[in-house]
Amino acid sequence: MPPMSSPTLVNLSSLIDDAKCYELVRQHRWPEGIRCPRCGDAKVARDGRDDAQPHRQRYRCPACGARFDDLTGTALAGHHQPLRVWVLCLYLMGLNLSNRQIAQELDLGMSDAQAMAEALRHGLTAKLPPVVLEGEVEIDEVYVVAGHKGNAAEVAKRGVRVAGDG
Repeated sequence: MPPMSSPTLVNLSSLIDDAKCYELVRQHRWPEGIRCPRCGDAKVARDGRDDAQPHRQRYRCPACGARFDDLTGTALAGHHQPLRVWVLCLYLMGLNLSNRQIAQELDLGMSDAQAMAEALRHGLTAKLPPVVLEGEVEIDEVYVVAGHKGNAAEVAKRGVRVAGDG
């Protein structure tokens, strides 16, 4: 029987177009048009492209003078990995792959994959609106026996108290 070889990985990041990734970010970040992240003004001007990532558009806000780009103020800003790698990381996280599997699929180090996954999780949860309870809210009490976690025999030895027993 011939020795089993490890499966050949497809270079996923080569299958995704950078321009489409930046367009996707723009569509989701500014569905009603680009706005200045500092003052919120909609009258922004295009101000060139990023030198290292040519599909990353720069902008300038005439109202407050702020300069920003497609990723400013997002979880994706200030990192060295190309946007397509971040998009793929998010996709693989959605498939419930481990950080180790993501690192292998994207040809990254474990620490890079873990840092990216943490940044994405934090960035996604930071955008969730706070939970506000309204109206009548009911909760039930829960009694947890401290020190007996995973040891049902200890709990059984003590017996079960029924409400009203004194």
